[in-house]
Amino acid sequence: MAVGRAERREDRRERVTAAFGEHQAPIALDLLELTELAWHDCYGEVTPSEDIIDDMLLLSRGDIDRLIQAARLAVTDWRDLKVAADKTRHRT
Repeated sequence: MAVGRAERREDRRERVTAAFGEHQAPIALDLLELTELAWHDCYGEVTPSEDIIDDMLLLSRGDIDRLIQAARLAVTDWRDLKVAADKTRHRT
């Protein structure tokens, strides 16, 4: 389990690169890092669970704009994010 922010970033790199490609992956990783900061402010936890991160990546469909929307949804109400991700999974 990754402890520091840099370690978590590195652990997520492969999944994020698969979703966004080499060119956009650093931007997506930066956004996930910002999401961690907001998550901590809202929930007092260091980072969202990897399930939440996976839901954000799923809903993004490889698009940075959609990842921004998913990040906002995750921080404001992670349950709504889970519902949206579950609906997306059941459609495919």
